[in-house]
Amino acid sequence: MDNKIMNLPLEDRPREKLLIKGADNLTNSELLAIIIGTGTKEISAIMLSQMILSYDDRGLANIFDANLEFLNSFKGISDAKAAKILACAEMSKRIKTINNVAKRLDTPTKVAEYVMEDMRYLKQEHFRIAKIDSKSKIVGVSEISIGSLDATLVHPREVFFDAIKARCSSIILIHNHPSGEVKPSREDINLTTRLQQAGKIIGIKVVDHIIIGDGVYFSFLEHNYM
Repeated sequence: MDNKIMNLPLEDRPREKLLIKGADNLTNSELLAIIIGTGTKEISAIMLSQMILSYDDRGLANIFDANLEFLNSFKGISDAKAAKILACAEMSKRIKTINNVAKRLDTPTKVAEYVMEDMRYLKQEHFRIAKIDSKSKIVGVSEISIGSLDATLVHPREVFFDAIKARCSSIILIHNHPSGEVKPSREDINLTTRLQQAGKIIGIKVVDHIIIGDGVYFSFLEHNYM
């Protein structure tokens, strides 16, 4: 059986299909096949793409948080092809945030949307702060710490250091739960209380704590935890 893409009807070849019908008519594996370019002697670029995307039940998340070692584990993915995939993944993350910078983040939903795609697939807990100016506009998001799957160690000194430098009037605490669940733990609640108290002393208000899960979020503010 010949699996080469060139032996498919013209309208079924990913690149030609994109040009004729538009990118939104291609499957995820067809889009990835265009990035990869070629497969191997045994399998086409589409089949190779399907193997990567079906590695587990995470689908496109396998591309979003891929690394060189993971991609090289597939026969037919050279360093050059892996570099293209990694570059496209990073570009998608940056495009996602282009129109969000300096927007009013006046609801927990907007803040969650701002960081969701960047944080929902992380395999460790990342603790960040959104730095907010007096007009409720974001002036940056700072990474404070990266913890284990079970806990993140956060000290008030690190949390407020960047906020003070940026002359913030308030901050929003943000961290992810790699499990995908967003119910706050006792440690999450205790940490929030501790940082609220520190913020009152410093003069930088902690206005919310948002937990990011797999496409969902939990806002302490919305649930009357603060």
